[in-house]
Amino acid sequence: MVNKKPKTVPFRRRREQKTNYLKRLELLKSGKPRLVLRFSNSRIITQVIELGSKGDKVLLGLDSLSLKELGWNYSLKNMSACYLTGLLVGKKALEKNVKEAIFDLGLLSPLKKGRAYAFLKGVVDSGFKVPHSDGHSIFPEEKILSGEKVQKHALSLKNQTEKYKQQFAQYLKSGNSPEEIMSVFEKVKQKIKGGK
Repeated sequence: MVNKKPKTVPFRRRREQKTNYLKRLELLKSGKPRLVLRFSNSRIITQVIELGSKGDKVLLGLDSLSLKELGWNYSLKNMSACYLTGLLVGKKALEKNVKEAIFDLGLLSPLKKGRAYAFLKGVVDSGFKVPHSDGHSIFPEEKILSGEKVQKHALSLKNQTEKYKQQFAQYLKSGNSPEEIMSVFEKVKQKIKGGK
């Protein structure tokens, strides 16, 4: 007779690919609040969460929709929006006397110089402390964050009307010019830094 070991069933949230319990435990052992980042199809959602005796307590919750109030009418999930959302979260967390946190990406595997690191650069630039590698090779270049690449691409396609309209359909539909993305980025950045 064969003696088989019974199959171990993982926790429900692990089966649904929502929680990595080993990673969560390591984050909670630090004793610091967690800076949680999640991406949806249309925006960026972020929270500063602290572990309490009765469960997690949300100290601050924000998503990239709040950039619209500051004058950002472009995509709410591109690199520029990630950076600005990070800057805003860091600024608001410091106002609530939260000085540092651990970066929690959940099951996300971030790409070097990707949106998660654009968000992290915004948080770090705000003065909020988040442990990360000191090498600047993980952060996207400033010209990508500010939208310079988008602006140059728009200017290069300006003569090809059909291609231009197809590429920037969402911006044009909402009445935004892709050639002005850098100036709008700087205005919103100054509003966030100025606290207005």
